[in-house]
Amino acid sequence: MKCTITGGNVKALGKAVHSLSRVGDEIYIEPLQEGLSLRTVNASRSAYACFLFAPLFFQLYQPGESESDLDAGGFRCKVLMKSFLAIFRSLPSLEKMVEKCLISLSSHASRFRVKLYCKYGVIKTHDLSFQDCESLQAVFDTGQCAHALHAPPRLLVDAVVHFPLTQAEVTLSASPSGKVTLRSYLEEETEPSRMMVTELCLSEDEFQAFRVKEETQVTFCLKEFRGLLSFAESSNLPLNIHFDIPGRPAIFTLEDPVLNVHLVLATLAERESSQKNSNRKCFLTALLLYLSHASTSKPAYDFAGDDIDAYMIAMETTCEGTEGAEAPPSPTFPSRRTFSDTRELESDLEGTVPGTPPQKRFRSLFFGSVLSPSQPLVHSCTSQEVLAEDSEGET
Repeated sequence: MKCTITGGNVKALGKAVHSLSRVGDEIYIEPLQEGLSLRTVNASRSAYACFLFAPLFFQLYQPGESESDLDAGGFRCKVLMKSFLAIFRSLPSLEKMVEKCLISLSSHASRFRVKLYCKYGVIKTHDLSFQDCESLQAVFDTGQCAHALHAPPRLLVDAVVHFPLTQAEVTLSASPSGKVTLRSYLEEETEPSRMMVTELCLSEDEFQAFRVKEETQVTFCLKEFRGLLSFAESSNLPLNIHFDIPGRPAIFTLEDPVLNVHLVLATLAERESSQKNSNRKCFLTALLLYLSHASTSKPAYDFAGDDIDAYMIAMETTCEGTEGAEAPPSPTFPSRRTFSDTRELESDLEGTVPGTPPQKRFRSLFFGSVLSPSQPLVHSCTSQEVLAEDSEGET
């Protein structure tokens, strides 16, 4: 396969590669009789894009090395998107410096080469590694879609620019009354403090063609849609949107005498969203039942008298203890408080200043003591002999 691109078409090819890089990590190159096909698909197989450049797009186009190659179906390969994108990364440089681009693919020499003929006689040669592959195809039919919109690219570009770059999905709603809405889609697990909902309404008069039979809405990925919009705006090509019920793919197309573009995006199924809502309702119901039961059967939580403190106090045994003492309570199950414990806790909190946190008990696992700041230090064993006394003065 050999093809030569000249003039502004080199920049158009670079923009197409930039748009494809928004979808997948590999680019599938397949020369056909109808033109050169560049395709890609994302890792989750939820987005598929295809750019078909007609032979009139090229100054010279040879789809195969011989007629036998075309009869056998041609030679196809896939190239890493990062390596192919690096050649066309700087679009202003392509427009100013590159005069001609030559792309050649040889199965006999196992070589995929891209040559850029720049001004002042500079030639940049890029030999890329590739891998043989099967033809990448996606099954879709725009004729089976019940709804269709035909919009100028600038309209949708101005609408999408209001959504944050971190927005993953967007919901497109349309009704027969002529109202079209773009709304940011948020997961059910999103925290309310981090929610930001963006919604834009468009009228039927802003579209070049409007065919909506019934009110419907579809949710699709925004990242891939942005890539297609940027190419459509630079090429000044109107965008066709074909969609059906939720769960069926949404198809975006661009048509030109020398170019045919298809972007197929999976949409969120309605049963999936309803299942998430039902699961959330069940969870909220169970949570409310648990909270109502806890409020009627359990007193308010007290940090100064939690269960682990009761367990540590019970573990403090003195030398005067008897062998028949009861075993300490388990920290897993709460123990009932006596009236004396409650009075002791109230006396500890009497000297606190309002607005200050409650006094916490400090534990020492090495010495086995549980002290409160308001309690004096008391030796657990009174019969212990004192080995050294405090001196009254310096010697």
